[in-house]
Amino acid sequence: MLNIVLHEPEIPGNTGTIGRTCVATGTRLHLIEPLGFQINDKTLKRAGLDYWPNLDVTIYKNFEEFLEKNPGAHIFMATTKARKLYTEVSYGPDDYIMFGKESAGIPEEILIHYEETAIRIPMNPDIRSLNLSNSASIVLYEALRQQNFAGMQHDGNLHRLHWSK
Repeated sequence: MLNIVLHEPEIPGNTGTIGRTCVATGTRLHLIEPLGFQINDKTLKRAGLDYWPNLDVTIYKNFEEFLEKNPGAHIFMATTKARKLYTEVSYGPDDYIMFGKESAGIPEEILIHYEETAIRIPMNPDIRSLNLSNSASIVLYEALRQQNFAGMQHDGNLHRLHWSK
């Protein structure tokens, strides 16, 4: 199962939206404190809709505790400072994709140890960063695509009518 890690997220709506995406994709969510909100924040719940109770989520006191409780984790670090694009790496089914807080990203003191697995989403040079929940979705769906969306629904049906073939 893929894993999304949020290092010190600050905006509850982003975390709620990412949580909803995790439920929709069968992905675990890991939150590293301090959080910029309370876990019962109404904005977090509103963005996650009624999916939040179905979310596989773990909260850690700090990055060291995260590493201790996930020994040997293969972690991709999503950062605007990376040299590799998120499409230039191969994701495994149990990999972790970590994102930093909205105002500052992942601290360089952590990034320095992950040069080979640091990844970036290309964007125009005048833009500092993308929205956290959008970034998580972009990278997560690339990882899922590489795994042929294993275990996920591949086709859809109309509610009242039917497709011709």
